[in-house]
Amino acid sequence: MATAADNFTPKRDFTLRTMTEADIAAVIRIERESYAFPWTEGIFRDCLRVGYFCRVVEAGGETLGYAVMSCGAGEAHILNLCVRPDARCAGIGRRLISQVLNHARAAGMDDAFLEVRPSNTIAAHLYQSLGFAQVGTRRGYYQAADGREDALVLRLPLRDFQMPG
Repeated sequence: MATAADNFTPKRDFTLRTMTEADIAAVIRIERESYAFPWTEGIFRDCLRVGYFCRVVEAGGETLGYAVMSCGAGEAHILNLCVRPDARCAGIGRRLISQVLNHARAAGMDDAFLEVRPSNTIAAHLYQSLGFAQVGTRRGYYQAADGREDALVLRLPLRDFQMPG
């Protein structure tokens, strides 16, 4: 079965760096391509303004994905992580989330949490492959075309996390 990655060949040396205001337009494009109910430009600007850990991944001058995480009280919360549709299934998401988790551990966070739609099986599989386990469900958390969709709440003890090779 063909995947989006079949049409995309990432450079092994793609760059992960701090998101800036100049990245917002590219991030919004990816967000809108990826979600029926995307975050707004204002949400991303607010995340930068309050100092959340925001990263983008680039290759060949193109933005391929991004991540937003908040940290506090010993917990890291991955609020948004997305890879451009034509660049998925190429290891970019794994590298991006690994950098985010390593930052959280280095910042002294004990646990990382995130929510994922049960219908987003590819993302859920990625998170589980990194050691995340379901610890709860948020009923009706996400907007959906036919109403609301639950969110699976996943947790990773950061003392156990090792960046995959």
